[in-house]
Amino acid sequence: MKLFMASLATETNSFSPIPTGWSGFREHLHTKTASRGEAGLYAAAVTVWRQRAEALGWEVAEGLATYAQPAGPTVREVYETMRDDILDDLRAAMPVDVVLMSMHGAMIAQGYDDCEGDMMARMREIVGPDATIGLELDPHCHLTEQMLDNATAIICYKEYPHVDVVERAQELFTVCADAAAGETRPVMRDYDCRMMAMYHTPFEPVRSYVDRMSAMEGKNGVLSVSLVHGFPWGDNPRCGTRTLVITDGDPDLAQQRAQELGAELWQMRGQLRTFPGMDEGLDRAVALSQGPVVLADFADNAGGGAPSDSTFVLRAALDRGLTDIALGTFWDPVLVGMCMDAGVGAEMQVRIGGKIGLMSGDPVDMNVTVRGIARDAVQHLGTAAMNMGDCVWLESDGLHVIVNTKRTQTFHPEAFENTGMDLTRMKYIVVKSSQHFYDGFAPIAAEVIHLGTPGAITPDFTIVPFTKRDGNYWPKIENPFA
Repeated sequence: MKLFMASLATETNSFSPIPTGWSGFREHLHTKTASRGEAGLYAAAVTVWRQRAEALGWEVAEGLATYAQPAGPTVREVYETMRDDILDDLRAAMPVDVVLMSMHGAMIAQGYDDCEGDMMARMREIVGPDATIGLELDPHCHLTEQMLDNATAIICYKEYPHVDVVERAQELFTVCADAAAGETRPVMRDYDCRMMAMYHTPFEPVRSYVDRMSAMEGKNGVLSVSLVHGFPWGDNPRCGTRTLVITDGDPDLAQQRAQELGAELWQMRGQLRTFPGMDEGLDRAVALSQGPVVLADFADNAGGGAPSDSTFVLRAALDRGLTDIALGTFWDPVLVGMCMDAGVGAEMQVRIGGKIGLMSGDPVDMNVTVRGIARDAVQHLGTAAMNMGDCVWLESDGLHVIVNTKRTQTFHPEAFENTGMDLTRMKYIVVKSSQHFYDGFAPIAAEVIHLGTPGAITPDFTIVPFTKRDGNYWPKIENPFA
């Protein structure tokens, strides 16, 4: 057997003011040897696949692996150049038996609403109808007909936060290896749930729902089950929640199970989590007697394409006179450079946040002391190491801010602790993230509160200004099945 594998991934927020260009991909991961020891989510899958294939004595050909922090649509030339590089390497590797791709599933480029579908179709044209093509996706994807028509098997991460990337890569390899050996014949069917929501898997009722999905696999002809959460800020006609089932040669069973799971999710909609507004959430945090309280600045999550420099919570904290509060991370390479030049202990007047656009709020001017500096800092999401660039810790009268050079969401307490900050001394910790922070911060939190903040990825799905997705979905429509 011969395997070709590659990775091309970003999550596109159609309404973000930040274009996704070459610098976005090259600052995180851009290599053809990612399986030889590179870190990060989009090196994890190809690393697993090489290990599995070589253990079986397969020949392995590896193409480009690259990832950009979510932002606005990818520049057309950038997408086409990277896509064609991967496709050229696939042609050079032919003949191959199995193709495995790690992508996000919500990548939009100028002129392409569905980059993953475009890639699948072009790969299928090269390898022909008999080769096996597997695709691993983030559940915040747009599951399109072009993807389903051209891939043999599509598997999404089950957990949010995404701590099971390696497990899903293992699962996809097994499904595709069995198919290539003629032991199974994967058939995929999906079901449109007509919903737009956040499905946080550590909490009920979603926790039990995902566990029931997993328990279906490997029984009665069901090979794999995925819940496609959808990415609500991507302007794609297929944006929204879908269930996906893969069976061994039984399309009717796949459709039946997908519809049953979709109907079950629909019945749970009233139990899904909602988020208090910023002021209500801060009131709740202040009323708590124990800390630290971890508050998520939901709408300024760089992992959803937000700038990661909004000042709404910072301004509210100042207005309330809150102390022993840490906020991070704010993306500002220029400010980081100034503070690093000044050095630890320097007292400075600085302007924090509010630089990228209207969704960032107004900049905040503060007198600060540089308390800590960390070069080439790393934080973790599960076992994956995520680069933050250089970081500085700024303090002003008991208010502590982390500023960094690489735009990224806050995944782990390391984002603060790298600079020497002691989070046990904080009453409040504000993280610019929607959910991926949870696995790292929940163990140290007296309580976790997700704030429905203003910003680039509002959790109010009734007001997302779609132009390509119709409005027939809950909660915008009370009953989209009527």
